Amino acid sequence: MKRFLHYALAVLTALSVFSCGKDDPVAEPVNDAPKDMTLSLSSLDVPVEGGSYSLTVTAPSRPTVSNPSSQWVTVTDGTYSNYKITYGISVSANAAYEERTATLTVNSGSLSKTVSLRQAAAEKPVDPDPDPDPDPAAEPDKTLTNAKAGDNAQKVYEFLLSRQGNHILSGVQAGGTANNNDNVNAVFSKTGKHPALAGYDYLFLQYSPTPESWSWVVNYGDISAPKEQWEKNGLVSFMWHWNVPTSKAAWDKGVNDYDFSGYNFYCDKTGFDINRALENGTWENDFILKDIDKVASYLKLLQKEGIPVLWRPLHEAAGNYNVYGKNGAWFWWGRGGAEPCKKLWKLLREKLEGEHGLDNLIWVWTLDVTEGAEADYAAWYPGNDLVDIVGVDIYANDTEAKQRQYKAAIALTGGHKMVTVSECGNIPDPVKCFNAGENWSWFLTWDLENFPLNTDNYWRSLMGMECVLSREKMPSLK
Repeated sequence: MKRFLHYALAVLTALSVFSCGKDDPVAEPVNDAPKDMTLSLSSLDVPVEGGSYSLTVTAPSRPTVSNPSSQWVTVTDGTYSNYKITYGISVSANAAYEERTATLTVNSGSLSKTVSLRQAAAEKPVDPDPDPDPDPAAEPDKTLTNAKAGDNAQKVYEFLLSRQGNHILSGVQAGGTANNNDNVNAVFSKTGKHPALAGYDYLFLQYSPTPESWSWVVNYGDISAPKEQWEKNGLVSFMWHWNVPTSKAAWDKGVNDYDFSGYNFYCDKTGFDINRALENGTWENDFILKDIDKVASYLKLLQKEGIPVLWRPLHEAAGNYNVYGKNGAWFWWGRGGAEPCKKLWKLLREKLEGEHGLDNLIWVWTLDVTEGAEADYAAWYPGNDLVDIVGVDIYANDTEAKQRQYKAAIALTGGHKMVTVSECGNIPDPVKCFNAGENWSWFLTWDLENFPLNTDNYWRSLMGMECVLSREKMPSLK
């Protein structure tokens, strides 16, 4: 997935290996060396979800292990000492549904032995209807899930309902410090029209506001960008790449020294524990409550100006199943599995709406779209009573219609929620989507640089389509 500040696809942390002794490494055979090569295991049965294992080899000279061509098995080297070496074996989750096997070949001089690997088949999701269609009697809910939602928020929601099946809103995510209109204005430069939807991100919440002496400035108290978008009849979306400290010491360093190098949101870059964060009395719980209060203070500035927010926290919660295994995650809020993530979603609603009285939020739940993840959508979903719109983040190397993603999103709610391409790289062709029966509410591309199919000509074509709404075509919803 390509995106601003996502850097690159997160990968599994390499398995730590260790030396079995403290003597100087022995690289050549000696007279009293073992005469045979012994292995700590000759075969390995791995469960569906994969795992990490070790293989200790005793040999008269430094052995080597031939890694199979299968990409689902990774071998990491150790240190050879006292005729022993320990290798790490990492096996990814089985998303292929069929049993798979591999062989590791261990060589030491003229000696050779093998270790056989076997991984059980994953249970393939059973689709009772291979081409399901939404229940024709089901329609998206007419009102927001917050019974105390403000008038402007309800007007935005009703407007989106009224455009179902006829129009799709154009959208782009903010660049730079994630709270400006640079990309909105860049689309205008290309096409003569502004996107109907602008996306912003509380990505740098811990830095906001930056000290006056800094040349790099971020301040979410400056709402001039979303205010301009709303005043000119555009819609506003906010998400939250929620950075957290990997330890209490990292948190203290951020508070005391304004050094946030120990913060991150990727699972492989922070050990922050969502379960402890939901447990009263822990430092992790103290941290998230303070962060929620801080983000609420900025959302209140938008509320004060009457600006409704398509609010998209905890996005892509279920993560990338192929990389991290079953119930793996891109982000820390998904690492603990479905139940803690849903509890955190509910906590956000209770705090932001209940305690802080925010009535301008339209809650958007974002799905992961890794093929095969659909089987787990229901387990992760907070419920129709806690979600207003279901979003799908799609990064594909084409602009075709997205039948698999659309049908899965509709099926998840029984047709009771609108669905949207809440984030994308290359923009799906709206005409092809409508012709395929896909009634996406909006598309929002992540940036204007990294997706080669979003050419200037394609942008001009998109913004000229009758079915695509630009900001210039939007009515006032105030």
